Amino acid sequence: MYKQLSTRNLNWIWITVAILLVFEIVFFHGGSLISALISGFFVYFSWKRLHSLGWKIVFAIAAISFVLNVFNLLAVRFLIVVAIVFFILNYIKSTKEPSKEKPELPNKASLKDEEPLVQIDNLFDERFFDDFRTEETAFQWKDVNMHGIYGDRVIDLSNTVLPYDTAIISIRHLVGNIEIYVPYEVEVSIHHSSIFGRASIFGEYHGRLMNKSLHYETKNYNTAHQRVKIVTSLFSGDIEVKRV
Repeated sequence: MYKQLSTRNLNWIWITVAILLVFEIVFFHGGSLISALISGFFVYFSWKRLHSLGWKIVFAIAAISFVLNVFNLLAVRFLIVVAIVFFILNYIKSTKEPSKEKPELPNKASLKDEEPLVQIDNLFDERFFDDFRTEETAFQWKDVNMHGIYGDRVIDLSNTVLPYDTAIISIRHLVGNIEIYVPYEVEVSIHHSSIFGRASIFGEYHGRLMNKSLHYETKNYNTAHQRVKIVTSLFSGDIEVKRV
């Protein structure tokens, strides 16, 4: 169903969602949005402490409160209505008699011009609401492009063999901390942006990042063949990049 939405229609849906969120903040003083954020914070905080019975109770209460507040948002109700309408329209379309027109097939000449592609699996699975850490054992390197909502991200490059080229790590995250461990013999470029948080990059410490970007490069980065380019963005959280 999602694949059948055009990019233009999808963009209009997200614009409407953003307008509804702003409307709820301005005219209802945050309403269920603030309650949902507070409940979400307690869900994240208690998730790491589920070994205790007390924290399990806190997690259950916070999760129920989070779900109720989320479904009480105007934007979420709008998305539910859109999903129902689109499902009905899609069902009606699927029940119609299929067209008997002969599909147009590409000719042999155009097939020869197509460039063969090989699909490469991602190194890591996307995890929106959980912590992530690279394997303790050796693993084969592939460029990293990941995003998430809650949780910490720990990437240790000492357990892999980096290519004799530029290895790329791109992380876009909402709330959580990022830790990246880089071998001594590898040159590094770091471009980090954060709304709220702190940063420690090879001993350079920034105790307060408020809607700020940082860019560091090691001395021989531009001339090195084996190097790592790190691009990260956080809404709220700390980043630490250090040698191992």
